[in-house]
Amino acid sequence: MSRPVVLITGASSGFGKACVDHLAELDYRVYGTSRRASVPEGSLEQGYPRMIPMDVCDDASVRAAVDFVLAAEGRIDVLVNNAGFGMAGAVEDTSPEEAKTLFETNFFGVHRVCRAVLPTLREQRSGLIVNVSSLGGLIAIPFQGFYSASKFATEALTEALRMELMPFGIRVSLLEPGDFKTDFTRNRVFASDLSTNPAYQASCRSAVAVMEHDEQHGAAPIELARTLARIIQKRSPRARYMIGMLAQRLAVWLRPLVPDRLFERAIMAYYKIGSR
Repeated sequence: MSRPVVLITGASSGFGKACVDHLAELDYRVYGTSRRASVPEGSLEQGYPRMIPMDVCDDASVRAAVDFVLAAEGRIDVLVNNAGFGMAGAVEDTSPEEAKTLFETNFFGVHRVCRAVLPTLREQRSGLIVNVSSLGGLIAIPFQGFYSASKFATEALTEALRMELMPFGIRVSLLEPGDFKTDFTRNRVFASDLSTNPAYQASCRSAVAVMEHDEQHGAAPIELARTLARIIQKRSPRARYMIGMLAQRLAVWLRPLVPDRLFERAIMAYYKIGSR
């Protein structure tokens, strides 16, 4: 089909914005979402990409955004679940409320948007869902435990979804980026008890400093956008696409081959976490 309709969540910056802009250049009919966007008024003759409001944590907001695209285009061909944020801090320092807030966006947001779009894709008996996970969803990162947990959960959900939707002709893939130069660094939040509990402060600061260095020296998000475009064009895309620094991808490949203690020590050394 010419000019597929693409819906991308979390498109105000970073990966989402890069994907929206790149796919629009390739002549896709692209809708990006952001909590801060407003409903377009009047004629939609201005072309693509188009930004529309959506809060992935709110059922009514998700439904309204999906209905807006369907009213304008009559179909949705590609859904990219990209909305999410990072949280740093020790597991002990993270309150259940903070963890729930993270999961509400990073995991349940994916579920919520899939549920809103899937009846249309099933009726069409075609479509593609790409869930943006992370290499941190394959290897747990110290002091990003709940972020990694939300991405591990997204990995499992996507694997199940891929099998459930295969009979309907709907393709499902994971995009697993490592560290890229985006606003993710600036937007990272910290567990509230980190400032009052001295037990982990030094180790957490060391680990986050390494993360920030890698992020700000990583590739531009256009690289992920180009990978997404290639996935969309594939008739039978793979289950997962890892993208990022070679060392980070090597760590994923080596994980099942290396004894746990040795692998943990290597990760701790990389993030400059001292042992006691």
